[in-house]
Amino acid sequence: MPNQPQGNPVNRRPVHGNINPSELRALGLRREDLLDFSASISPIGPPEGVWDAMRSVELSAYPDPECLELREAICRHLSTPARDLPMDRVLVGNGSTEIFHLLTRVYLSADGAALLLTPTYGEYDGACRLAGAEILNLEANLTGDFRWDIGAATNLIKTKKPELIIVCNPNNPTGVYLDRQEIEDLAGAARDFDSLMVLDEAYLSFVENSWDSLELLDRPEIMLVRSMTKDYAQTALRLGYALASKEVVSRLRQYQPDWSVNGLAQKAGVSALEDVGYLPQARKAVFSAKRYLSEELKALGLGVPPSEANFILIKVGDAPKWRSALLSKGIVVRDCTSFGLPEYIRVGIRPIADCQRLAAAVAEVIQAALAD
Repeated sequence: MPNQPQGNPVNRRPVHGNINPSELRALGLRREDLLDFSASISPIGPPEGVWDAMRSVELSAYPDPECLELREAICRHLSTPARDLPMDRVLVGNGSTEIFHLLTRVYLSADGAALLLTPTYGEYDGACRLAGAEILNLEANLTGDFRWDIGAATNLIKTKKPELIIVCNPNNPTGVYLDRQEIEDLAGAARDFDSLMVLDEAYLSFVENSWDSLELLDRPEIMLVRSMTKDYAQTALRLGYALASKEVVSRLRQYQPDWSVNGLAQKAGVSALEDVGYLPQARKAVFSAKRYLSEELKALGLGVPPSEANFILIKVGDAPKWRSALLSKGIVVRDCTSFGLPEYIRVGIRPIADCQRLAAAVAEVIQAALAD
């Protein structure tokens, strides 16, 4: 059954991973001494040309509010001889998070509703709360494979008629990846009841066997959101984009502040997209390191559910305790309590050498627990 969380939205800000500078100061730790497994980004660092591209930016000039050069680069990157992507179907945002906040401002109202497939990225809930909308959470099977009952989701769309449906695919934090038929079933229900269905594909580049979601753009009820932050390890710059009908893009653009995407990010994005060899290299690094780390953790007796993304869940029993224990060893992981998964931590995939350090630290925590 769906549930509708209550409470003041201002007092329930989303919880995110990454290193908290205030926490480090309190613990007397330095960021440069830590391995950050809480963020799930490309493990090979930014493309080589990005720094040179950013140095070419005139810092005294305003950035292009329409991101023309970057949108052109996105269209070149995604278009094929059989499928041309026009620029008026691309919206660039200050990270994909800005796009979700624009969506909720434009499409939700105090008497509207949004459907979220949970557990999932907390910013969807946060943005919907700020819009004052009813939030319908369809929870996955938390004792099994973390998948959702798609039939129940389509029935919920039919009965509640939400203005927005947001699906993270592959999902954060579970790594579940819905197949094309499951997505089309949801999209069909969205179409029938005038909903906009948004697919957050922040981690799609690191799915080993993905299907072509760009074909869904023939459907006006579909929006795809992608993260260049994740794909190209540019977390500090905040860069994402959305693909949708020109009508949807135009509506969101009316609410987007000018210059929300700074000039450094725009130039970095263009440079990254021009490096056609980067993503294959990053994917290769993710796949080999993920296999290694999953096998090592399972050998230690820990539960590691299947994940199609560039991160994995680890069932540890007491997530806050494990996070603290690993932090004391210089390793930052994501405590999944805020997702409703207090027995799990999430770790992003880093280079194999870093994964070896994580596996060794986990083994030490297990040995210390046994000694107690």
